[in-house]
Amino acid sequence: MAPEEEARSVSPGKRIWQRFKRHKLGYYSLIVFSILYGLSLIGEVISNDRPLIVHYENAWFFPLWQDYPEATFGGELPTLTDYLDPFIKEQLSSEGNFSIYPLNQYYYNTLNYFSTAEHYPGPPSSENWLGTDAAGYDMTARLLYGFRVSVTFALGLTIAGTVLGILIGAIQGYFAGKVDLVGQRLIEIWSSMPELYLLIIFASIFEPTFIFLFILLSLFGWIHLADYVRVEFLRNRQLEYVKSARAIGLSDGQIIWRHILPNSLTPVITFLPFRMSAGIMALASLDFLGLGVNAPAPSLGNLLAQGKNNLDAWWISLATFSVLMLTLLMLTFMGEALRDALDTRIKDKSAEDELAEENPFDIPLSPNTRVTAV
Repeated sequence: MAPEEEARSVSPGKRIWQRFKRHKLGYYSLIVFSILYGLSLIGEVISNDRPLIVHYENAWFFPLWQDYPEATFGGELPTLTDYLDPFIKEQLSSEGNFSIYPLNQYYYNTLNYFSTAEHYPGPPSSENWLGTDAAGYDMTARLLYGFRVSVTFALGLTIAGTVLGILIGAIQGYFAGKVDLVGQRLIEIWSSMPELYLLIIFASIFEPTFIFLFILLSLFGWIHLADYVRVEFLRNRQLEYVKSARAIGLSDGQIIWRHILPNSLTPVITFLPFRMSAGIMALASLDFLGLGVNAPAPSLGNLLAQGKNNLDAWWISLATFSVLMLTLLMLTFMGEALRDALDTRIKDKSAEDELAEENPFDIPLSPNTRVTAV
């Protein structure tokens, strides 16, 4: 099959994926980011102050999913078991008994009352791999759960903003005229409202939570995306295939959903990784300023604030800044790769193009010639 025929036989989705894979930084960033986020979703199995499985006196226990009193494992008190207690650890490791602990034996809000640390924040040690923060919480656990919360928060914010942006932008762009004019004036009024001042006012009235911040930020997160969708709909509504759809009697909803929207999603998809970056930075900034959630909730912004207030505890700032910087870098690389993959002006590589890259000196090659790197 000729290279041109082979390129035409590949589906559009596969061509987009091939262009995305050619952007090495974006492709590997997607793999690393997916692995890290997947690990954070099972964070309780990786970092927790409870054993995963306990076999004690011929009985099986699962502390990760059920609470057990201390008396269950040979203690004298009916209170919940502290599995970091040396006595409990000795009981669980005695003859005939065993327990399987997570890789890191701390949850994000675990206070180890049996720690050998002399002060908090404590430097990295064998007990706390990345040290502890000012309250004595393990940095490794807080970074793991803080990363999960930040990405999940940004992902939800991106989905909510995308749905609202597409809905409002599609209505404005498709119907145009007075609908577009009135809609634009209302959006201009809404976007001129001081978002930070509103956050300060509401934070002083209500207790900030992730749900509260999510709702408040979602009210403003759709505006820029709606502009992109509106422009695409204004352009596509004048094309021949839309006029043909109207001529055969399709309803406005069918035209929008089946025809115009699929052809207007390129700027929307390209916008998503950058919107996620903005969501992560928004949550970190609010927590850093004290307008977000309070400890012990896992928060990268709160850890950055602790690093600013404890300059001698370098491990707090270094670890938190590294996690935040690498996350934003990976999202940026993914966004650039996605933008190039959706750019139809970029020609797909054929077999001849790939062979030309392997033969940069333009040496004539026969079909049976093997190119060997020097």
